[in-house]
Amino acid sequence: MAHPFETLTPDLVLDAVESIGFLSDARILALNSYENRVYQVGIEDSEPLIAKFYRPQRWTNEAILEEHQFTFELADVEIPVVAPLVHNGQTLHEHAGFRFTLFPRRGGRAPEPGNLDQLYRLGQLLGRMHAVGGTKPFEHREALAVQNFGHASLSTLLEGNFIPKSLLPAYESVARDLLKRVEDVYAATPHQNIRMHGDCHPGNMMCRDEMFHIVDLDDCRMGPAVQDIWMMLAGDRQDCLGQLSELMDGYNEFHDFDPRELALIEPLRALRLMHYSAWLARRWDDPAFPRSFPWFGSERYWGDQVLALREQLAALNEEPLKLF
Repeated sequence: MAHPFETLTPDLVLDAVESIGFLSDARILALNSYENRVYQVGIEDSEPLIAKFYRPQRWTNEAILEEHQFTFELADVEIPVVAPLVHNGQTLHEHAGFRFTLFPRRGGRAPEPGNLDQLYRLGQLLGRMHAVGGTKPFEHREALAVQNFGHASLSTLLEGNFIPKSLLPAYESVARDLLKRVEDVYAATPHQNIRMHGDCHPGNMMCRDEMFHIVDLDDCRMGPAVQDIWMMLAGDRQDCLGQLSELMDGYNEFHDFDPRELALIEPLRALRLMHYSAWLARRWDDPAFPRSFPWFGSERYWGDQVLALREQLAALNEEPLKLF
């Protein structure tokens, strides 16, 4: 059976954009996106638009609109974020069975790893975002938790027979040990779930004209604030301590960070490792994934994963990062 995205042809993309009143110049460029499909579409006598087609059956309409609403709340207090376009009073549109949203084109470059001046400004931006995120909860979007990012990920991998038999005992053993340790740290660490970005890697904090802006809130969810912070850090422990200090100096100007949450950095990293493998497994019926990730399923990949989880288990037994 063909995957739904197989029917999302360039003509259908252009038809969708024109179905809500825009006149395309027929220029279309596919952008780098796997979870959804994203295209730059040329518009007659105007700037190109970005058309995002949502993966079928991933989010409910209510969850997508909740993401849009969060984006507008950020924009309303002048936080630089790429917000969806409102057209005919709507942000979520449908054409030929696909739901889609249009965005203005906003280019930029990712932050430089370890750049302390940039980290200070990124901390300010994250603090402003979390100040808004902490005002109320999401109602239709799931929270980041050990169960859905950890245990459910392991179940997906085991039940789908994605792990080579030669490495299955080793992977399952270290994964279960890791999840038990993650649960223990979570239970012992006070933290508060807020609305946060959820996938705040440097590529989603773009710089243009010396100003950073937030992009791609598709994975926004409830979770601890530190989830949006730890992916900004790079290098060894000493490097991360200096970077963390700059981030927090900027962050705390706008929102109070609970330093006890720093103990969750390594548990969250562990959950991200497992969730990534499970994400590839869950999307394997999408033809784009075997083409783009041909190494998934190889013994080398899973051998590397066993090693990565063992290293992560060791990291969980080290002293967490601290603010000084």
